[in-house]
Amino acid sequence: MRITLIGAGRVATHLALALKTQHQIVQVFSRNSDHAQYLAHQVNAQAIDQVTQLNPQTDVVIIAVSDQAIAEVSESIAPYLTENLVVHTSGSTNISVLGQSHQRAGVFYPLQTFSLEREIAWQETPLFIEATLYKDIDLLIELANSLSNRVYHYSSKQRQTLHLAAVFACNFSNYCYDMAKQVVDAEQVDFSLLYPLILETANKATQNEPKQMQTGRAMYVDQNILNLHHKLLEKNSRNDLVDVYQLLSEGIKKRHLHEE
Repeated sequence: MRITLIGAGRVATHLALALKTQHQIVQVFSRNSDHAQYLAHQVNAQAIDQVTQLNPQTDVVIIAVSDQAIAEVSESIAPYLTENLVVHTSGSTNISVLGQSHQRAGVFYPLQTFSLEREIAWQETPLFIEATLYKDIDLLIELANSLSNRVYHYSSKQRQTLHLAAVFACNFSNYCYDMAKQVVDAEQVDFSLLYPLILETANKATQNEPKQMQTGRAMYVDQNILNLHHKLLEKNSRNDLVDVYQLLSEGIKKRHLHEE
């Protein structure tokens, strides 16, 4: 397929590099000309920084920009791509945001966390597609299958629910790792000592029901240990972590206490 990418950030970069092996990246658009040039050079595409330069001779236009920019970008490119299938890569944005400007609108959402310095295992990455026109569903399924073995046709509501769950599973859990590192760093303790625990916890959560794998003093209401931890955090003037600790402990207790 002939593909145009709108955006040159992390998601756009990973998609472009993965798609170029089986498809032709026609253009890379970014308002930052240097960013467009850098990515376009890697995938043998034309770099553009003006919407008037968009080439309508393309099969799919992928908008890979921040969620808050999707509506504006969609509207700005509409006069130049009147008959093209235009999709976004957002987990939380309704397809209707594109549908307001494009008759052929869709979603091409990879459920993954993206960093420029890390490779993506695309074949194992779930890809979620949606389209306003039935004929475009087949096209997006074909495109998704060229990247992943896990392709799903989900509605916007289903996808938004999944994205919310992903925030808990990825963003919030990573922040917990960050807080843990702050705690040990304060006493010059090596954070890597927690690696086996982190990995085992993740493994258990993917092989069993997370609720059944919950451990820790909050679950058993060991108030002496909870108070000790509070004092340690307060001693280090980390009242911000006290608040998080208290909130999560209460959540664990409410989830499990009534079942004991």
